[in-house]
Amino acid sequence: MSEFEHTVLDKIEQSPTGAVPHTPAYQDALAHLRATHQVYPSADYKAGYVTVRSLAARPIFYAQNMEACVDGKVGVEGLEADASIFSRYVASLPAELQAKAEACRALVVARKTMHRANKGGAVLVHDPLHTLFLVPGGGPKPGLPGNYLYGSMLEGADAATGGGWSLLIHDHEDGAALCEVASQAEALAKLQDVLASAPFQLEELASLGFRTV
Repeated sequence: MSEFEHTVLDKIEQSPTGAVPHTPAYQDALAHLRATHQVYPSADYKAGYVTVRSLAARPIFYAQNMEACVDGKVGVEGLEADASIFSRYVASLPAELQAKAEACRALVVARKTMHRANKGGAVLVHDPLHTLFLVPGGGPKPGLPGNYLYGSMLEGADAATGGGWSLLIHDHEDGAALCEVASQAEALAKLQDVLASAPFQLEELASLGFRTV
């Protein structure tokens, strides 16, 4: 990275809106920084940007008892509720962004769909296991307020009988990346990889076995 590109990063971080001058030199440097995933379009300010190094300092949000689940001490059904995880994310934001983030609650904290299966003539109702996480990053479109992506680890429709699990991660609009695995243990391991990799652009998740959807 050139010395001038470091200057551009500093300029973005010092600007309250993440803006840089519209001169050819700045715009050329900005194009290179975007191509190398050093800056992302801002989710909070039109025509603004946010640096990856500033996103790396932001918290990630997932069930507080996730480690206990990974260790087998708590089942996925006992993980912190999605609504609580989302509330912690909202509370972490500057006051001026909290109302905008709260308006996304219905989108992010979705109602779960019951799985129904026939077994011996009886209809079994199974609430699929699910957990929410939010990480700093970007996608084809900017993310949630504060430049966050949101995702879920979700039990497949046939997971109760040995089927698969998936991880699905979204930006604020229609960008999404999906990874499907065979077991809960693999899903938990993949989730740990995702959390450790933030911040990232959705397209960068291809290295972890995700595909865009």
